[in-house]
Amino acid sequence: MRIIPILTAILVTAFLYGIIIKRDEVMAFAGGETPEMATSSQNDPSTPDAKDTRTAAISPATETATDASAVPTQDPTETEAPRAVGVVTMMSLAREIDSAVVLRGQTEADRSVELRAETAGTVISNPIRKGARVNAGDSLCEIDPGTRQDNLAEAEARLAEATASVPSAEARVEEAKARVTEAEINQNAAEKLSRTGFASDTRVASSEASTRSAEASVAQAAGGLATAQAAIRSAEAAVASANRELERTKIHAPFAGLLENDTAEIGSLLQNGNVCATVIQLDPIKLVGFIPETEVNRVETGAMAGAQLAAGGNDLIGEVTFLSHAADPQTRTFRVEIEVPNTDLSIRDGQTAEIAIKAAGVKAHLVPQSALTLNDDGDLGVRIVDDQSMAQFASVTILRDTTQGVWITGPPEQAQIIIIGQDYVVDGVPVNPTLREEPKQ
Repeated sequence: MRIIPILTAILVTAFLYGIIIKRDEVMAFAGGETPEMATSSQNDPSTPDAKDTRTAAISPATETATDASAVPTQDPTETEAPRAVGVVTMMSLAREIDSAVVLRGQTEADRSVELRAETAGTVISNPIRKGARVNAGDSLCEIDPGTRQDNLAEAEARLAEATASVPSAEARVEEAKARVTEAEINQNAAEKLSRTGFASDTRVASSEASTRSAEASVAQAAGGLATAQAAIRSAEAAVASANRELERTKIHAPFAGLLENDTAEIGSLLQNGNVCATVIQLDPIKLVGFIPETEVNRVETGAMAGAQLAAGGNDLIGEVTFLSHAADPQTRTFRVEIEVPNTDLSIRDGQTAEIAIKAAGVKAHLVPQSALTLNDDGDLGVRIVDDQSMAQFASVTILRDTTQGVWITGPPEQAQIIIIGQDYVVDGVPVNPTLREEPKQ
């Protein structure tokens, strides 16, 4: 049998008995009285009850308070002034800094093009290996001309034939015009003789018919001349088409640059649209970045810009050549392009760069990062000391973060900024400032 649960039950029972059944004796014992005294006081009517005892105990204190009321007391409307809170401050005078727009971007070739075949055929030129420098107009791929040269010769022959037919057509036109002149003369003579009675009406009608026939011959000859001229233009177009088709068998570099891949291998078959080579131009090179809409109004075309590549190297200096007027629908940012010289081709396409674009300077304060705090509304700012040595909150805008501190705008041009203890005061609290020197830039 377990003894501990039994003992626990006995103790709990005794405790409940004392609290419920013997409550008065327990309370008297706690007050320093013996059980007999508690019993006699309950049975004796002359003994004052607990309420009277408390009244008697309070009475002397009341008398003392009554006597003390005769002494003049302090006016309750007069309150003690709050004590000033000790803080550490710095005197800051706003200085004008170059507020550059900083963003991350990448390098991009000034021009890049994939040269594709415009006609089908077998490559008959030796390939040029990637990385080679090419000049504008250099032949990169040559396709077997096949029968294209014969087509050109045929078109040129047709052009010569059409050209030769033009003089005979022009001669027929002149002959027809001479006939018209002769018929008109005969018609005039017949009409005059008919009026004097020396020619019949039949002769006049025959003269008129001859004139109309001559005029029709002129129109017919003119049509033949137009046909000959049209044949010439058609033949010229055929010659141009044959020449163009022949030129398409040779693919040339459109500008000076570098080959990004090998040109088409000799013996390979190129179809319309197949890539012959890729040429890129790296001098000058572009730095491309995307500016948020909150900063885009601070950047202008023609502004100077600097950059540093993530891979290291010398600082790059260039000029803004393009600023997009339409935002990217996904990121709501605006594309900016900066042109940088790259004569030695040391800058490659696609390198990450830290870009800083020059913008209008602004006056700002340099404060430690620890001086920044939040107000009850969650606004970022600093606490400053006003002319009455009271703490005040000033909202700020961070311009730049450096190892010496942060450059901010928002406080007055000259301000005493709390740098230690700003989180222990609120607006209107008196402070006891201890000055510390402003951090150097």
